[in-house]
Amino acid sequence: MTMQLYPGLNLGEAHGPDHAKSETFVFGFWVFLMSDLVLFGMLFGTYVVMRDATAGGPGPKELFDLGSVALQTAALLLSSLTCGMASLALKYDHVSDAPVPPRSLGRWLALTFFFGAVFLALEIRDFVEMFAAGSPPMRSAWMSSFTALVGLHGLHITVGLIWILVLINQIGMQSLRGVIKQRLMVWALYWHFLDIIWIGIFSVVFLGGLL
Repeated sequence: MTMQLYPGLNLGEAHGPDHAKSETFVFGFWVFLMSDLVLFGMLFGTYVVMRDATAGGPGPKELFDLGSVALQTAALLLSSLTCGMASLALKYDHVSDAPVPPRSLGRWLALTFFFGAVFLALEIRDFVEMFAAGSPPMRSAWMSSFTALVGLHGLHITVGLIWILVLINQIGMQSLRGVIKQRLMVWALYWHFLDIIWIGIFSVVFLGGLL
């Protein structure tokens, strides 16, 4: 009988002892993500309270570019799809200790990095344009709360992109050992978590601000 301590995709018994070891490891990472969720929840709450505190400066309707935000959302959702495909490749394409990992896993990781980088580049461009329009974080309480919430998410995306590069390098240097499988699983969980947070930001911050 397959042991599973957490919701979501697991390695499966075909991976031998790596499956059982990964269960406890990934469960612990779920606990960490819940603490991160509390942090984001606090920033969401702060933003909702401060969304009308523009201090006479520009607000969402003057600063938000919904077209750019839509492109960012599409890029991040596509990255979530490719991340899921990477997880499936990890589970089903590699069930032995062969020294060369399946090429499909590397391709899906590379595509995830590409879409994540597109998202981050668009977000940075939007921040630069807002600041150039005379709305730096210190312009108003609303802008400060917006920068803190969206900027923290962008920082998490940056960490996730660096993480992908490290994983690709480790797979190439060390093959797909048990500990690398565990790192891939928790990275995938982290990346999907950021997609969920972005859906909240898109709905509450951008759509709520414009509507």
